[in-house]
Formats: sequence, structure tokens, C-alpha cells
Amino acid sequence: MAQAPFRFEQPQVRRLTVIGLGLIGGSLAKALRLSGFAEQVVGYDQRPGDARKGQELGVVDLAADTLAEAVQGANILVLAVPVRAVESVLAEVKPHLGESAIITDVGSVKGCFVDSVRKVYGRVPPLVVPGHPIAGSEKSGILAADEKLFRKHKVILTPLQDTDAKAEALITRMWQSTGAEVLHMSVERHDEVLAATSHLPHLIAFSLVDTLAGEGDNKEIFRYAAGGFRDFTRIAASDPVMWHDIFLTNRDATLRVLDHFSQGLQSVREAIERGDGETLLGVFTRAKAAREHFNKILEGKSYIATMNTRQVTYYLQPGGSVQGRIRVPGDKSISHRSIMLGSLAEGVTEVEGFLEGEDSLATLQTFRDMGVVIEGPVDGRVKIYGKGLHGLKPAPGALYLGNSGTSMRLLSGLLAGQSFDSVMTGDASLSKRPMERVAQPLRLMGAKIQTGEGGRPPLTIFGGQRLKGIHYDMPVASAQVKSALLLAGLYAEGVTSVTEPAPTRDHTERMLRGFGYEVQVEGNKISLQGGGRLQGTKIDVPSDISSATFFMVAAVITPGSDLMIEHVGINPTRIGVINILRLMGADLEVLNEREVGGEPVADIHVRYAPLKGIQIPEDQVPLAIDEFPAIFIAAACAEGTTVLTGAEELRVKESDRIQVMADGLTTLGVKTEVKPDGIIIQGGPMGGGEVHSHSDHRIAMSFAVASLRAQGEIVIRDCANVATSFPNFVELAQEVGIQLRVEED
Repeated sequence: MAQAPFRFEQPQVRRLTVIGLGLIGGSLAKALRLSGFAEQVVGYDQRPGDARKGQELGVVDLAADTLAEAVQGANILVLAVPVRAVESVLAEVKPHLGESAIITDVGSVKGCFVDSVRKVYGRVPPLVVPGHPIAGSEKSGILAADEKLFRKHKVILTPLQDTDAKAEALITRMWQSTGAEVLHMSVERHDEVLAATSHLPHLIAFSLVDTLAGEGDNKEIFRYAAGGFRDFTRIAASDPVMWHDIFLTNRDATLRVLDHFSQGLQSVREAIERGDGETLLGVFTRAKAAREHFNKILEGKSYIATMNTRQVTYYLQPGGSVQGRIRVPGDKSISHRSIMLGSLAEGVTEVEGFLEGEDSLATLQTFRDMGVVIEGPVDGRVKIYGKGLHGLKPAPGALYLGNSGTSMRLLSGLLAGQSFDSVMTGDASLSKRPMERVAQPLRLMGAKIQTGEGGRPPLTIFGGQRLKGIHYDMPVASAQVKSALLLAGLYAEGVTSVTEPAPTRDHTERMLRGFGYEVQVEGNKISLQGGGRLQGTKIDVPSDISSATFFMVAAVITPGSDLMIEHVGINPTRIGVINILRLMGADLEVLNEREVGGEPVADIHVRYAPLKGIQIPEDQVPLAIDEFPAIFIAAACAEGTTVLTGAEELRVKESDRIQVMADGLTTLGVKTEVKPDGIIIQGGPMGGGEVHSHSDHRIAMSFAVASLRAQGEIVIRDCANVATSFPNFVELAQEVGIQLRVEED
């Protein structure tokens, strides 16, 4: 993660030399001089006047007149010269450079740098640490030196197998002191990535400006060019000599990515020629989504960055009241399925109320990666141009599903029926979650699925398998396993049927019917015949009862509360939380019941009422499996003891929710006793303290609600993943009266 520049109390090295005082070399020298990284920063440039100017401007401490003088006694040598000049410069300084000196560089092509070092030294010494700052400007020369150039930018180090670890650590600290984020990559991968993300855009910009400049009416073209043209072609003002060297030294990688781009450009040309609007729309929507994703990465807001790099902490003051009228985001389970089935349907599917959380967006991106044209989301509206059951295409790489276990498990069934191979990966949390319980029954249908160590992700699903319908008695109630089998059943010969030991969410069955696919339900047995068709439709996603639960509990535990939650989905397989809270004595009314798109919806009115502890009926456990973290908070505020049994599944969610909630409640002074399949909670006063959510969004939100009855401040760590299911939780919590403050590192 990028960090603020800092100043060292003691210099890390005595003498650091920068050869080449252009934009990059000069900016680095100035930043390191200001940070106190080196006792002395020495600069050399082939233009002696630039080095002396650098000393006058405070870029370097000392301007050397010769290369030999520059490197004499240097602890670190930074080569900031054109990539094709590295070999000659190294050959000249080698006799004068101490054996203990670390050599690094700033070049854009690492393979060329490593080859140059090898030619001069006969090998790559352990004290050589190749590096490349991803920063720049169209300006050049010593006068452009800017100590802020690297702040919040990335620097890629490409150490080799024999690189000295201490040398690598010192160069890492050097770059971090400028405010840069240091990443590590292989030499080969670096040159491939930079060919695509930096070298190709520069090549296109140079070529486009040169082509238009050769037009007979070029003055008119440039005079009326819009801002977008100016912004895109700005990089054509970069140093021509430097880029000449880069393209020649990274020739092979550049040619590969240029060929790939040329194919894409030819495809766009052909689509325009034949009036193929869907192909064009696919290119544009994918590009727009990729660009927005890129912007979020830069801002630290994407699902990849959120889950892996940001540290978000909630600070909650005790007390407060809960009042108002709110609508929580759309149901995540239904949002997932709307994208999946809409993509497999024939024709267009329009979705309203789509949850723009990171889990749902991961599903959406997955189907874009498999060739589905999807417009949006914009204010919860999504338009899906279905490809039919057999219209998906292989993704260009692994399908990254972030933190979404629902996506991975349901997609396992869907991808098992495709003609191509697929690989699914996820973040650190998802990578710990069990996948064999869905992989095993799919294998009984003929699917070929390979899980990672311990039956966990990544998942590799081999296409082209002949699936056959089976009957499966589920040992544990799970809507995700059931749904995966039904989705695989769409592609299977014969009938696929599932018997569940207890009712689970039936969103998949309801939505399949909404898309015109017949599903039979006989008691606890659900079945369908393979080989049918899905027809595009319209879907209105109700508000997520799981998200509404946090506010139901907030209102019911807080004296004086009066809260209306609108348009909440009350699917019979999801209302366990309503039933359980009512058994505990909650003042909770379900009003204005209606059906929207095949799903029952209502407004929920909640007021404060004293709660009492209960033995939670086991038949309600599957109907409230995701809501238990919040229910545990209600139990902690109730009079007497609450006992939960039959909830083993809580131990294999984003975290072991039984143990993690017990640990947090204990921190707040609540007595608990953990059982293999549940927990016993003794209601009583809650204090304050620091709670760790273990990156589980529902844990974080539940303890935020607990602050309403706490007697001291509650600090909740690892809250970044709240965005996975509830993007505007913080704003709604503050709106209804929860005293919540957020800090990000």
C-alpha cells in the first residue's frame, strides 16, 4: 500500500549515487535527499551543466564531473539512464564501484537491464535489484525534478532468484520513503504487463498523432480536436529517444500485445462495417467497466483492493436512538441469480434494484468475462443481453470472485455444463472456505472438478463433460448446493432432483420459473428436466432481509426506537429472523404485503420492546442462517439465556461466526458458551472494547449495532468487507442514529 513520504532519523546509507538526472533520476535524488535516506546524494549526468544545476537546485548534495568520481564509495548506485545505455555505463563504472555496492535502476524494460548486467559481470550479482517506478510526465530534464512524483504511485521490483534479501529490503525502504507503493514481480511478467499497460498506449499515441499530422488538413483536425484527444495524445509529447529504446529492447512483448490489439481493432472495424450493434456494445460496456474498475483500484476502492489492501476501522460511541424510514439495498442472493440466469436466457433481461455490492459485481464481471453483454449497473438498473444456455465463451483468464462464496458455488454447477475449462479464484477469505460439499455431488452428475488443498479454492472445472441427472439427498440444508445442482441440471440428460433435510432459500426455483423454465416442487423435493430454454424477462429485486436485519435488531434493542424498513423481501425461506425476534418478544409488524416479480415483499415496522432469551427452534435455523450474528446481539440484550443448536454451517461462513461472535461478545463482557453446533448467550449489560471482525462483513455490522446498548466505545477492526454486501451501511447507520465513525489506513 502507498504511504506518506517520511524522513529517516538516521541515514540508511552513507552515499547514494544517481546516474542520469532527468525527470525520474532527478525526482528520485531530490526525494531521497529530503527524506534523509542517504548521508550524501551524488548526481552525475552526461550533460555536466545539468548535474551542476541539480546541485544548485538542491536536487543532489554533490554534482560529480566524471562517472568514476560519482560511484567512488557509493553504497547504492541508481542507474537512471536510457535502457540501451545501461551496458556501456556499467562497463565504465565497474572498475570504480565497490563490491558491496547495491545496483538498482529505473528502466521500463527489465529483461534488457538484466541482460546488460550479465554481459558486464558475466552473471547477475546478488546485490543487483532491478526496479521500475510507474510514474512520469511529459516534462523532462533536471528542471522537471519533483520530489512528489512517486507519491501514491507504484514501483515494481523484479528481484531474481539469487538477489540478496537485505539488498532488496533496503531498496524497498528507499522507494517507500518517497511515498511509493512497492510491488514485486518476475522480470518476464513485468515486461509483458508493461508492454500492455504502458508501451502499447504510447505507441498508439505516437502513431495516431503522426498519422493525423500527415493529413492534408491537419491544422483543421488539431484545431477542432476535443479534450479527449488532447488527453489521450498527451503522452506523444514524451521523450522520443527514450521510447525508441524501450520499443526496441522490449520488442517481443510489445509485438505480442500489438498483435492482440490489432485483432481487437479489426473485430471492431468488422462490427461497424456489418452494423453489428451488440458486438460494439459488448466492447464498449466491457471497456467502460474495466476503466471504472481501474479507477477504483487507483482509489483503493475495488473489490480486489478493498479485500486485500485497505484497513478499515469502525469507531462507535455508546448509546443513540433509532428513528426513521429507510430502504436497504437489493437482495444479494437474488442479484446474483438475476445475472446468472439472465446471461443464460435468450433475449434481454432487465433488472431493477440490483445490489451494487462487491459480491454481486464479482458475479456480473464473471459473465462479462465470458462474453455476455451487460449494461450498467446504474442506480440498480442492469440490462443483460442473454447468450442462451450454450452461448458463453471461455474467459481470458481465471474468474476472480472476491469474497463471494455464493458466486463460486453456484457457478460450479453452471460451469460444469460448459464446453470449455474454467478456473475460479477468490480473496484470502474465500480461499479458506470449503468447496467439496458442492463439488462431490456435481461429480456424481459427471462433472470433472478439481479443488485446491483441503477441498478449498481455487476450483478448476473441466468442460465438455456429459452430465446426467441424479437424485441427491442433501446431508446438510444448503441453498447454495441445491442451486448448483439445479443449474448443472439445466445441462444434464434426464431429471435432476434434490431433497433437502430442511427448507432453504428457494430464489433459484422461483427465478427459473420467472424465466419460463419448469421446476417441480413436491414437499422437500425439487426437480427439473434438462435441455430446456430460458427466456429473458424483467426482475425487480426486493430489499435484502439480511441487510434489513441489522436495523431490525438496532430498533428492537434500543429504547424509544421507531423504524420503518421498506420493500423488504419476505420469502418464506428467509423469514427466520422475523420469527425468532417475535419469539423473543420483538414489536415487529409486517405491513403492505405484495408480490413483485414472483417474490413476496413487505414493509417492516419495528419498535423497541424488552426481549427475553429463548431456545431457538432448530426448524428456524436454515431460515436465518446469515442473520445469526445480528440475532446474537439481540440475545445479548435480552433478559435470560438464549440457546442456539443445529447451526454447524455458521462455522464455515466467511469466518467461524459462532466463535468470532463469542469472542467479540466476551470482549464486551457478555457471557457465552460455545458448542460444536451452536452457542449459549447470557443476556446482560455490555461494555466497550476492541473487536476483530476477521474480515467478515456481518460480524462488523452486528457489533456496530451492539454499540446502541454498550456502556463504552466499541472499536471494530477489519471492516473493509462490509462493502461486499451492504455498500451504504455506514450512511444508513448514521442516518438512523448509530454513532459510527470510519477510519481508513
